[in-house]
Amino acid sequence: MTATTTRARAGLAEPAAATKRRGPRKPPGLPWILPALVLSVGLIYYGIGYTGYISTLDWDGLSPGATHVGAHNYVRIYHDPVFWAAVRHTVVFFVVTFVVQTFLGLLFAVILHARLRLAAIYKVIVFVPVVLAPAIMAPVFRHMFAPDGELNAVLRHIGLGSLAQPWIGQTSTALPVIMFITIWEWTGVTFVLYYAAMTQIDPSVLEAARMDGAGNLRTLRSVIWPELRGTTVALAMLGAIGALKTFDVPYLVTIGGPNYATEFLGTYIYRMTIPLAHVGYGAALSIILLLVALVMALALQFAGRERRER
Repeated sequence: MTATTTRARAGLAEPAAATKRRGPRKPPGLPWILPALVLSVGLIYYGIGYTGYISTLDWDGLSPGATHVGAHNYVRIYHDPVFWAAVRHTVVFFVVTFVVQTFLGLLFAVILHARLRLAAIYKVIVFVPVVLAPAIMAPVFRHMFAPDGELNAVLRHIGLGSLAQPWIGQTSTALPVIMFITIWEWTGVTFVLYYAAMTQIDPSVLEAARMDGAGNLRTLRSVIWPELRGTTVALAMLGAIGALKTFDVPYLVTIGGPNYATEFLGTYIYRMTIPLAHVGYGAALSIILLLVALVMALALQFAGRERRER
């Protein structure tokens, strides 16, 4: 009886040398994810942590001395009416833009899924605003909605001069103008995602619905729309986070005015941090923005998961 047989019957492990001869040992996964781990921890999470530290200071960002004030900046945010106005604008902005973009994106996707001549050209026309930089289009929209701009000129030309007004110069219409520009800019993304999701629907399901006598609207409501639920949840998450990060359009078109009518969290953080040099307060606003974004993303994710389970 050999030594190996004796060790096997005794239930003993083979020597390490015998184990190594079975094949090369696979390297651990850490070296493969280490670059991404260093990048995320070193840049993202370190930046978040440093911002959290700055949020406890009363500092202008330049002077060598900074006063530690603890949670005073967060208490100040709670009593800041401009902050709550920015939150209200963000919520209204998200609801209106998401509903309108969802309706228009789904409408364009349904129409262009039909056999339509020159469909490729229509797709390009719908998607072109997405690739245009806001910095390029902002002067165009400022001139268009000015008191002597093209919109008021058209209204006067067709006999509706009584509706002409300074669209971005008064509090009642400035925010709707910003929402209009955003809807014009990002409806193409909603259209592309809905169009791609509709191509994944099994044609036999649609054919069965038609054989059962369902019309176009009934098929859209009972077959197509439920199949697009996951895409809608994803668009809601993107829209919510995008509304929280809104900065370029309101800053370039109205600079947050008039009278804070188009102030968003992003523009308010910039205003407090750069022009007014309240870096500690701006950092506290940034931390609040991060927490709100996380809460909204998790809430939408859980809501989508519960719908799928039901």
